[in-house]
Amino acid sequence: MADEQRTEIYRGTIVDLGLETTRLPNGEPLNLEIVRHPGGAAILAFDQQKHVCLLRQYRHSIGKWIWELPAGVIEKDEQPIATAKRELREEAGLEADDWQPLFSILPTPGFCNEELFLYQARHLTAVETTPNADEQIEVHWKTLDEVLEMSADGRIRDAKTIAALFRATHLST
Repeated sequence: MADEQRTEIYRGTIVDLGLETTRLPNGEPLNLEIVRHPGGAAILAFDQQKHVCLLRQYRHSIGKWIWELPAGVIEKDEQPIATAKRELREEAGLEADDWQPLFSILPTPGFCNEELFLYQARHLTAVETTPNADEQIEVHWKTLDEVLEMSADGRIRDAKTIAALFRATHLST
């Protein structure tokens, strides 16, 4: 809206936190702390036996190892599919010949504009992994049933992973 204002609080390499003053559709004024984020891409990769590439990754923000799909942040002027291809190669050591967009999700729209683009990848080839220095990652292969069970019983808590699994299992083939 024309009367929006933003006061930057912090700008980092990935996020930009600001205080935004705006008006709601009903005309009420509102001050919000909003994180601006470049977005990301996540990949649900299947091998020829229909096993899922699942990462066990240490996440400092929560101080734990979690199960999740390969994923990463969109770099400046990069398209989401390019991010997906780059991250699959860097984190899992894989390239894919067949890419299908699943959909995109808004993980935390209450305070952040991040949009994650989810893809399904098939016809995989192993390549060398090149994880970032700040990443501690283990690559695992699990059956789709096992991964769905891990989502259902709470072992997988990562939202993008759960969303991608839901979408992929509900695609008409």
